[in-house]
Amino acid sequence: MKKLFIKFIIYGILILLALELLVRIFHLTKDYPTRYVDEYGVEKWLPNQEGFSVTGNRRQNFSAYHINEFGYNSYREFKPSEDKVEIALVGDSFIEGFHQHYYNSIGKKIENQLSDVEVYEYGYAGYDFADQLHLINKYKKHFDLIDHVVIGLKFENDLNRGAYKLLDERMKLETPLYKNLRKFKLLVYLQTIGVLDAPKEFISNILTKKVDKAPELSESEEAELQKIRYAKYIKNFESLITFYGFDKKRFLFLLDSKNTPNFFLDYLRINHFKYIDFSNTLEKSKRPTNLIYDMHWNNHGRNLIANLISNYILNEE
Repeated sequence: MKKLFIKFIIYGILILLALELLVRIFHLTKDYPTRYVDEYGVEKWLPNQEGFSVTGNRRQNFSAYHINEFGYNSYREFKPSEDKVEIALVGDSFIEGFHQHYYNSIGKKIENQLSDVEVYEYGYAGYDFADQLHLINKYKKHFDLIDHVVIGLKFENDLNRGAYKLLDERMKLETPLYKNLRKFKLLVYLQTIGVLDAPKEFISNILTKKVDKAPELSESEEAELQKIRYAKYIKNFESLITFYGFDKKRFLFLLDSKNTPNFFLDYLRINHFKYIDFSNTLEKSKRPTNLIYDMHWNNHGRNLIANLISNYILNEE
């Protein structure tokens, strides 16, 4: 029995080592670029990193990323000047573009359509409106040289706070514990494809006390809560705009009107905030515009977004 147990341990270790080797050889999991907070309190990626982003349980999406000197995924460096025409795309993972080769990004697609224009992509997964305006404010001299600043905005996700503060949940991923765990590629792969979700939930249920489910709300109660939440979002929006300022001549939003309440769209129009709405364009497409395993835009979807932005810039000139 003792020999059987020892053999079981040895074979188990060998199997794990073989699986770890396979994951590394076939690059089944993504590389993790290092995050950091710069001297202005802006959270972004540590400059000058390269690697591959892998999504899907069978490497369904494999793309190269390149973090430039400014700390964002881009094929070019950000060097605005008064002598050139520049467009800034500021947003979350949709602008960050880890799901696409960095040299075939939305910015590059826009540049292919517009002559003598440079596009800078300030995308970072998890950025909300507070992150975006904080970035623009801290690098004001830099952004003042940029002719058009397109800011991605999701009403339900990006207006949960009315002031900027570093989010510990993102930066804790750079603690020694998480960084060491990421060295085990098999572990990262299992987490990515969801194998560890059930064990994590089981352990969480054991360690936390069970809480009775909240009673279901009536339609009128749901509507009232939504009204309160939306009022908070508007207040947060106004608070951030008041604190950081907003150049309505150069700044505009990129949004999906289908997932944006009409009253907020009316609010933007009444207060002369410009925006590009991509809802109808993506909805009318005869081809899929999102990846098959999450809601990020695929190459076709990115082409359509690039077309919208390019056409807007051409009509502005």
